[in-house]
Amino acid sequence: MKKRLIEEGIKVADSMMYQQVKIWARYSSDKVDIGEELAHVIRILSRSHPLSKRLRALSIGSSNEPQFRLLETAFRAGVYLLDIEKEALDMVKERVRRQWTDHVTTIKLDYTKTFLDKDKTRAFLKQRLGGKRMDLITLHHSLYYCQEKMWHTIFENLFLRLLANKGAMHAVLMDSISKNPYSTTHLYNHFAGKFFNHHNDQDLYKLKSELKGNPSFKRADISIKRNKVRFFKDDFRQFMAVVWMILLYPNVHKYSLPQKREITEFVYERFWRRKRPLIQEQDHLVIIKEQ
Repeated sequence: MKKRLIEEGIKVADSMMYQQVKIWARYSSDKVDIGEELAHVIRILSRSHPLSKRLRALSIGSSNEPQFRLLETAFRAGVYLLDIEKEALDMVKERVRRQWTDHVTTIKLDYTKTFLDKDKTRAFLKQRLGGKRMDLITLHHSLYYCQEKMWHTIFENLFLRLLANKGAMHAVLMDSISKNPYSTTHLYNHFAGKFFNHHNDQDLYKLKSELKGNPSFKRADISIKRNKVRFFKDDFRQFMAVVWMILLYPNVHKYSLPQKREITEFVYERFWRRKRPLIQEQDHLVIIKEQ
């Protein structure tokens, strides 16, 4: 049985990202955590605007994730879902047609190739957003696919060129350092470090400090907090699908077959056979643009 499960765990590495995300969303407390913090941000926005004002939101990289339901309901003037994966956006398009939610727009685009450039960001505002700034911009787990050294420029372009006055930005990311041997951070650092000499340097606390020192954010209220979420699924194939997502295969790290086998056997013994959940300590960065 173990041998068969190991082979299945290796094969599932090639599943689509939206399928992996769906498993993570269904069997972890991550989306509950994000939903709670997103609702808090929406409450802040609601206090800052009259009830008669219809708000707009741009979601970068979260496509068909559950928080889309919150955005769809709260931002009736327009919800723009930007993602690089066509399959994920196709699922949203199908739902938009089925439920007549014509205020939702999907955009297939690599955000790192647009928001790193101020002129392309301005063009995006005009051509994709109808020239209207956003009251909310979210980056929920999408920063994993962007080098940390690019963050500052991307956040500055979003803040200065896309975000409306009294608007908010909400970014979510797992912490970069964890002493918990059963955490997603430890799992990533262990194998990315062993096979590629790479460790997680994506730290929202560091970004917060950098932005506070940037004059472009002098009209911003910047806060951050850390929460803990858990994941477990008693189907090894689905459990491993989420592991490959965490290990950023294949979009960032292309593990060889022997490396994938070692990873799969490790996860089987340490987590799945013992029914031990993966722990993720994740950070929520919120930026409020003052008028």
